Amino acid sequence: MPTSTSDFHLRPALIAIAIGFAIWFIPTPEGVSSQGWLMLALFVATIAAIIGKVMPIGAISILAITLVAVSGVTSDNPGTAIRDALGSFNNPLIWLIAIAVIISRGLIKTGLGERIGYYFIAIFGKKTVGIGYGLALSELILAPVTPSNTARGGGIIHPIMLSIAKSYNSTPENGNTSKIGKYLALVNYHANPITSAMFITATAPNPLTVKLVADATGAAITLSWTTWALAMLLPGLAAILLMPLVIYLMYPPEIKETPDAVNFARERLAGLGKLTRDEGIMLGVFLILLLFWADIPALIFGAAFTLNATTTAFLGLSILLVTGVLNWKDALAEKSAWDTLVWFGALVMMATQLNKLGVITWFSGAIESGIVSTGLPWPAATALLVLVFLYSHYFFASTTAHITAMMGAFLVVGLSLGAPPMAFVLMMAAASSIMMTLTHYATGTSPVIFGSNYVELGEWWKAGFVMSVVNLLIWVVVGGVWWKVLGYW
Repeated sequence: MPTSTSDFHLRPALIAIAIGFAIWFIPTPEGVSSQGWLMLALFVATIAAIIGKVMPIGAISILAITLVAVSGVTSDNPGTAIRDALGSFNNPLIWLIAIAVIISRGLIKTGLGERIGYYFIAIFGKKTVGIGYGLALSELILAPVTPSNTARGGGIIHPIMLSIAKSYNSTPENGNTSKIGKYLALVNYHANPITSAMFITATAPNPLTVKLVADATGAAITLSWTTWALAMLLPGLAAILLMPLVIYLMYPPEIKETPDAVNFARERLAGLGKLTRDEGIMLGVFLILLLFWADIPALIFGAAFTLNATTTAFLGLSILLVTGVLNWKDALAEKSAWDTLVWFGALVMMATQLNKLGVITWFSGAIESGIVSTGLPWPAATALLVLVFLYSHYFFASTTAHITAMMGAFLVVGLSLGAPPMAFVLMMAAASSIMMTLTHYATGTSPVIFGSNYVELGEWWKAGFVMSVVNLLIWVVVGGVWWKVLGYW
């Protein structure tokens, strides 16, 4: 008799349903329509289901789409209701991330990602801290075209880190992780949130932030790929430069000199051989994506050579498919891309409807009145907003759920308090990645690296809090000065 393969968990489902009904039965506040209040109940129940891991996030999103359509919360007309429920799937940002995830599969399939990692180790690997910089720089190079930060940090960089640690016989099984493995594992992880903050295409939730920023500002601020990358460039580089040293001071490795690591990396590179045809094409696509995302062809040849960021991603994938670097089976096998397409579309839809139905305006007004009542000037008030947003991530196991639940309202409040609009939205965008440092469940990369058992739980949380403070200070100080130079405030 076949066994059930259901991934549905009843207890957290009942809790999520109870939360949804509890909100629905609360008297509707003044200024919010009954439809808006029902949408809020559905939305909070969905977030609770994601946090409680009732089912995989894609499956929960299918249920959310179904409930929005069946309930008629957006329209009494059934045809309009389903169109509203599916409305976000024509959003180019959603397709940008899905297509970029498929493209990033080529980095693993061709071995180009591994080659880049060992190349940096061969250059910087004479000292342990140099290996740390090699891992961090590999992350940085791969970040623009790997919107799955889990694939980048956990699927490409982590195996390289493990192979180096094992070459020094530093393993959890041997009880000597502090020899070198603990340091490398922490650097491996903490490079991930920094690079995720630096490019729209470096982690899946970033385009959601772009959408929420546009909604909160009435499209007065629309962050392009180039604007985001330029704004985050200097603080990101400063954070990458400082992070391996901070981790080194906190958890100094017993092995300080690592001349063998250079030879190890060179042996691995020799084993990979010369750059293959597929790696060359992958590298070429990598460069095409970066050039068009940065609008370089348009700057040189004129506006006729401007491509939308999503169009550029489709162009890159098309080249990989035509040349055979990737085939359609590879694209279909990249389940995370199609999963992202579904859950991203559902959450963007619900966030958009909450905004249309006036719930975000009501919620942000309540937060604003609470902060105004404290009498704090706008710098202190907006700093409080950023801190609350960032450190509330201790209660979230999903950056997407966190951003969807809180970012829109917090943006509206910060802007209404008088904060310089561009500087504030960039700080919130950075905070949405900085918060990944905090826990062993903060983002998809964390359980992968924490699960390798090189770092104890207390050590992980301590390093996470310290790095959150360091990164926050870097973005406030270096970012603030840099954005002033760029004329953003």
